[in-house]
Amino acid sequence: MIAYKDYTSVILNVNGEKRKAIIKPSDTLLRVLREELGLTGAKPGCENGDCGACTILLDGKPVKSCMMLAVEAIGMEIITIEGLNNTEIQQAFYEEGGFQCGYCTPGFLLNSYALLEEKPDAEDEEIKEWLKSNLCRCTGYEGIKNAVYSAKEKIKER
Repeated sequence: MIAYKDYTSVILNVNGEKRKAIIKPSDTLLRVLREELGLTGAKPGCENGDCGACTILLDGKPVKSCMMLAVEAIGMEIITIEGLNNTEIQQAFYEEGGFQCGYCTPGFLLNSYALLEEKPDAEDEEIKEWLKSNLCRCTGYEGIKNAVYSAKEKIKER
């Protein structure tokens, strides 16, 4: 195990690019993404893992970046909302009105993207379960659910 102390220079693989950051061992991945790398799509919300506004993909799996240290992500592939481009889920969120204020949208998009990549034929219960990990204070979740189902159909058409 590598021991980190004081400020340390690290290389993180973010959105397909090697990015250098100067961090403290206690820095969360969320803080480093936003404040060191300027990637502000992952949002601080509850900062205790409940709301999902800070969701990113780590080696393809949704992770709440407020709950992990940046040093834990060294050597892993990090995808933020800034790295998700031209996907069916993004188009479906737009078409189905799966957002209102937009604060929670990046987390929902990344979580839904990961679900449909892992399980393109996800059943209703699986979709409901995955959506429980993110909170939205503005919508009634209908647009979000409709977007996931719409994206699921678009993926089948690929």
